[in-house]
Amino acid sequence: MSNPKVLPLIAPEPGAVVPCCPSLTERPFTAEEAETAARMFKALGDPVRLRLFSAVASHEGGEACVCDISDVGVSQPTVSHHLKKLKDAGLLTSERRGTWVYYRVEPSVLASMGKLLSFAPAAA
Repeated sequence: MSNPKVLPLIAPEPGAVVPCCPSLTERPFTAEEAETAARMFKALGDPVRLRLFSAVASHEGGEACVCDISDVGVSQPTVSHHLKKLKDAGLLTSERRGTWVYYRVEPSVLASMGKLLSFAPAAA
């Protein structure tokens, strides 16, 4: 008789983003899922925030220094405000390195948003 091997559960890394919601076509959202999705879309509903999010997501290496993405037509304090809103919505993470802050979009965020907006075929 063989001894079954118990594999440990892999816990998400601290700060890792967990997918928020199923596809819109999969089933109706719970109240919590709707709140999470609305927070993400609300954060992206501002043109400056959408430009900042796009600048970080498309930046070489998947992360961007605030010094490289602040040219969006508003003052630096306003850029910082908008980046904070994107972080609060769970769309960006950041890391301070010396005097600069580097932002990144976690791959799980893009995957989650893609899943949310994808068409899930109905079960047969």
